[in-house]
Amino acid sequence: MAIFERVENGAERRHYVVKSPVTLEPIGEFDAGSAADVHGAVERARKAQAKWAQLSFADRAEYLWRLVDVIVERQDEIVDCVIAETGKPHNEAVSMEIMAPCMQISYYAKRAAGFLKTQKRRPSGLMRFSKKIELHFQPLGVVGLITPWNGPVALSANPLAQALMAGNAVVHKPSEVTPLSALLFEDLTKAAGFPEDLYQVVQGDGETGAALIEAGVDKVSFTGSVATGRKVGAACGRLLIPCTLELGGKDAMIVCDDADLDRAADGAVRGSCFNTGHYCCGTERVYVPEAIYDPFVEKVVALTRELKQNEVGDSDVGAVFWDKQMDIIESHMADATAKGAKVLVGGQRNPKFKGFFFEPTVVVDVDHDMELMRSETFGPIVAIQKVKDEAEALALANDSDLGLSGNVWTQDLDKGAAIGARMETGSVSVNDIAVTYGVAEAPFGGVKASGVGQVNGEVGIRGYCHVHPVIIDTTKGSKGMGGYPYTIEASKKMQDGFVRKVFGNRFLRKLLV
Repeated sequence: MAIFERVENGAERRHYVVKSPVTLEPIGEFDAGSAADVHGAVERARKAQAKWAQLSFADRAEYLWRLVDVIVERQDEIVDCVIAETGKPHNEAVSMEIMAPCMQISYYAKRAAGFLKTQKRRPSGLMRFSKKIELHFQPLGVVGLITPWNGPVALSANPLAQALMAGNAVVHKPSEVTPLSALLFEDLTKAAGFPEDLYQVVQGDGETGAALIEAGVDKVSFTGSVATGRKVGAACGRLLIPCTLELGGKDAMIVCDDADLDRAADGAVRGSCFNTGHYCCGTERVYVPEAIYDPFVEKVVALTRELKQNEVGDSDVGAVFWDKQMDIIESHMADATAKGAKVLVGGQRNPKFKGFFFEPTVVVDVDHDMELMRSETFGPIVAIQKVKDEAEALALANDSDLGLSGNVWTQDLDKGAAIGARMETGSVSVNDIAVTYGVAEAPFGGVKASGVGQVNGEVGIRGYCHVHPVIIDTTKGSKGMGGYPYTIEASKKMQDGFVRKVFGNRFLRKLLV
């Protein structure tokens, strides 16, 4: 049974019914936005953006501070909505969909003015004596925001805060799997007094998302699968509009010989099972040297057996949010076991429940011939591979088409940092699960097939701007050196002599650059 499915209702619009992954009962419905709907939203957003861009950073920030106030006031409503759509545990709904958005929005409300303040510089070389540079961070205009289903509030609030503080308007196409939380979030911005049409949600499917890219937006911010990201990137390239693509991962965990095994085992279970494994920088591959392999696996198994899974109430691992993801999880597990992998805990749908629950799972005897170790699984599975040593672990960690994040576990922090620096990923955490996205100062983005561009921090918010240099001549003379006419002999001799005297002298050359 599908979580969302199209229903023919006799109307021209594509109509969808959304169901709970826990009960499989309907919880809402929506009409998919047409190309005309999307174009209309972008036109309205452009008018709103023209006024918004004239506001000071302090005035823009005040709207964001009010949004945080509203989120806090209505947090129970947000949590209930997210749980209804996703089936995630209460603690994860609060930490990921309340605390994280409050932190993200507050960070940019406080710091955007500093990040985007006009910069004044002197150029290098000879031009330092006659020019000065001003770098203005101009808003791009209207941003098309396309977000996934695994963090429906957090992964909307973060780019929205950056885009708005940079002076842009936003048209948002959320995932059709979690459409209700997007409408609620839009309502929160209205309650915070946001200017009309500055932030608009257009519900829809893939066809609606494609229409948004074609609707004349000035940038696309996309978070989602590699397959869809390639299509988004191709469309943006054809239209010559910038995009950031935060795509899938297959994050590796390297456990060093000297790691604190209790701490590392806890990290492996949390990194693999948090949010039901539905987060792009979740741990999907664990490499453990043979010297510590057996005690490490024993600790992971014990921890995983303690995890609770319930339809309602006290639960550690929630439902699989989307039926299609369940298909992928089961397919990867079937491939692994057929090729010799051994399941120590879980390994199947939880037979106790009607909805889409996959048991917290530990699987060993895995290798890179298995889809479980090659393709993004996005499920609550701790997949552990025995290796000879840390060198082999690093080689296997880098043997992937994906490179979003990763983690290293060791009591030697210098060694951990050194190994992390050699991992072919967008970021690395030492002695913690991948936390880069949650550290606002750290640019977040993938290499290889895990994405294009970076989000967060100074780099992220400046990605919603055009860096506009204004170069000002400070001289009072009527001509610069080397100007017309070239035929004056004195001018020719002066230039020839200057090149020899300055650039022929290494000391002067270095001094000027």
